[in-house]
Amino acid sequence: MAATPPFSSSDLILSSTRDGVTTLTMNTPKRLNGWTMEMMEALKDAFRSAAKDEQTKALILSGADPYYCAGVNLGATLRLGHPKVLHAMIVEANEALFNTFLDFPKPLLIAINGPAIGAAVTSATLCDGIIASDKATFSTPFARLGVCPEGCSSVHFERLMGAATAERMLGQEGWKPTAEEAKEAGLIQWVVPHEKLHEEAHRIASEWVESGAQRTFRGGSERDELKAVNARESLQLADCFLSAPFMKAQFEFLWSKKKHGPAAMFLGMLVSRPLWSRLLRD
Repeated sequence: MAATPPFSSSDLILSSTRDGVTTLTMNTPKRLNGWTMEMMEALKDAFRSAAKDEQTKALILSGADPYYCAGVNLGATLRLGHPKVLHAMIVEANEALFNTFLDFPKPLLIAINGPAIGAAVTSATLCDGIIASDKATFSTPFARLGVCPEGCSSVHFERLMGAATAERMLGQEGWKPTAEEAKEAGLIQWVVPHEKLHEEAHRIASEWVESGAQRTFRGGSERDELKAVNARESLQLADCFLSAPFMKAQFEFLWSKKKHGPAAMFLGMLVSRPLWSRLLRD
């Protein structure tokens, strides 16, 4: 069957549909396909369109090389404001991001074409399957950044990989498996040569379409339970984001990357925290 024109396309998210399978490609390679506020909105819009599109029977999400996604770009998403407003914004944005994946009603395959970091990893585990290029790596450096697990990983990672391996990734060790290591651990299901990734992803998704597969969750998880976990983690994450350890870690990380503007924002928040933190309790 020939490819049909994409039901939606933008500079941020490219889409095309063939054989009942729609492929979305995050398309900001110079920014490592990081999730800015604009990218997250584009992703939600694309998922909504695919959910409604009658030609789309299954969905693939991938990234423009060399990265799959560097995770949430905090410097491009956090906005200074009243602490209670900022806390509520973090809760709402985080919960909505992962609910985008949890609520998608059709089979959903993630094609990891390169490094995946943070929320890009945890969100992928909320889908029916993950296929990875042999160039892929997986990193969830939450402990190092001074934040709690998100994307249901506090519950879901243990179900997929066992308690010890989940702790290796989520804890202070911050284990960063290769694609083969991730497959052996149970984080992902398939590894293929980089140049075969999209061909194999399409083959798998097409088989799902032909068999009439329905949306599922791995590890015996169910949507309603995962949404409750997501809600709880989102509150915990907002608390972490407004904590001194997180702000210090973000400042040091961004300064080391020579991102001095965003680093200065976190430093200012850290220095003034004794004053504004009282507003969280008022």
